[in-house]
Amino acid sequence: MSDVEPWLIVIDAQRIFADPQSDWGSPMWNAAEANIGRLLERFEGRTILTRWIPPTADGRAGSWADYMAAWPFADRPQDDPYFELVPALAGVPAPVVDAPTFGKWDAVRALVGETPSLVVTGVSTDCCVISTVLPAADAGARITVATDACAGSTQENQAAALTVMGLYPPQVRLLSTDEVLDS
Repeated sequence: MSDVEPWLIVIDAQRIFADPQSDWGSPMWNAAEANIGRLLERFEGRTILTRWIPPTADGRAGSWADYMAAWPFADRPQDDPYFELVPALAGVPAPVVDAPTFGKWDAVRALVGETPSLVVTGVSTDCCVISTVLPAADAGARITVATDACAGSTQENQAAALTVMGLYPPQVRLLSTDEVLDS
C-alpha cells in the first residue's frame, strides 16, 4: 500500500446523468450520490470533480461524430444547464475539470501527479468511470473504486464494469464506501 494521501475523484456527477428522465439517467444515481456525500468530508481539500462536455463541432473527428449523431439529445452547447454538476455537488470547494472524452485521467493528471493514489466514484461506471480507471492504473496510479459510490447505466452494466476493473489487482481495488472510510 502507498503512503501517498489519496485524492477523491468524482466522475461526471452531472444533471444529464442524474435526471431519471434523461436518456443517460442512471437508476443507481441517488444511492451513489449519498455515498459520494459521505466521502467528501474525508477528502476535503483533496477532491476533484469532473464533467463530460460534448466535443465542439471541430472536435468531432471519427467516432465522436457517430456518437453525437447517435445521441442527439446530448448535442447541446457545452454551457447548457444539463451539463452542470448536480445541486448537492455544485458548491463543493474543489476544482472542476471538463473534458469532451469519457476518460478523465488525462484531464486530472496535472492536478494529482503521475503516480497518485485515487479513490474514484461517479457515473457511469460502465463508461466514464472505467475509461478513467484503467488508463490511470496503466500509468501507475493506485486506484480504489468505491463501488457503491458509482452508478452504472444498469445494474447489469455496473456489475460487468466492476468485474472488469476487478481483474486489475493490485493496481485497482474494489471497496465499499464504508471500507474506504475505515481504511
